[in-house]
Amino acid sequence: MASSSMPAAWSFDLGADDIADLILALPEVTVVRADEASGAPKSSWGDRFFFVGPDRRRPFATLVGQDTAGFDEDSELDRPGVFRLSLDLGREEFERRFGHPPAQFAAHRSAVDFTALDQVVPHPAYGTHGWACVLNPGPRSLAEVDRLLAHAHHRALRRHQRSLDRQHRPA
Repeated sequence: MASSSMPAAWSFDLGADDIADLILALPEVTVVRADEASGAPKSSWGDRFFFVGPDRRRPFATLVGQDTAGFDEDSELDRPGVFRLSLDLGREEFERRFGHPPAQFAAHRSAVDFTALDQVVPHPAYGTHGWACVLNPGPRSLAEVDRLLAHAHHRALRRHQRSLDRQHRPA
């Protein structure tokens, strides 16, 4: 299911802006960047949320570059140059990828190094909701990140299409 155009665009020294550009090149994707004008808390300013469709209720991918004190500090994102790409995999893909369903994430949490770079792991805060993440994607995680990004994007496209179908049903 991986996109045929993504691997050629990847390089091994991608920063968060490069990854954002690759995600935005996917069909029907928009981004919201948290800032003061958006009303987002200061701790999330600069974070990017990628959506399919105009409702913007549920992103399929995020790019985050700092910790949220008291909530999401396990990745130690406050290290210089470290950022996290997070992807909404859903229950089935999460279980296929990690060997257990999201509902059992808590039982496996202690075995995960959330600070490791270039390694796909369950999301420290949203693993129970079927999300995965990777800090600073690079050569080790590239093929899997491409596949999972295509999967998350496809799920978002299907969700958006279902929403459109519901809106156009006869009363």
